[in-house]
Amino acid sequence: MKKNVTAVKKAIENNRSTGLFTRIMVFGTFDILHPGHLHFFKQARALAKNPYLIVSIARDINVKRIKGKLPLHNERQRAALVRYSGLADKVVFGDREGYIRHIIKHEPAIILLGYDQRAYTENLKGLLPSNILIKRARPYRPDLHKTSIIKKFYDYTA
Repeated sequence: MKKNVTAVKKAIENNRSTGLFTRIMVFGTFDILHPGHLHFFKQARALAKNPYLIVSIARDINVKRIKGKLPLHNERQRAALVRYSGLADKVVFGDREGYIRHIIKHEPAIILLGYDQRAYTENLKGLLPSNILIKRARPYRPDLHKTSIIKKFYDYTA
């Protein structure tokens, strides 16, 4: 069994290095992983025939700076939740300062932005290599599946 797993891992690595996978990158806090996030990941995966989804988790320090407070779950807990979803091929942490360096490091062919993501998105195209396609996701029941709404409904105080 272990031999088969090793062979599969090796084949996947070979396919990645020969370009048979399309690297797609998404970004977010993903504090309370909900159906809207899962739909976002599925939308990203649907952008290519052989997707390789890289999910970038916002650093706690950046969440506090942008949203004015820390998330309920720390960055490691949030990364574990995303890994557990089974939809991400790779989970990475965003940069502590800036955001372009880690995008370039992971070499995505496509970036899918959330329908409501505004931080860091202005002039993103002008800051990245021209061969990266940037798309905007469609919302999925934003009246129900939005972290801020869920936090209010369940009266989270953090």
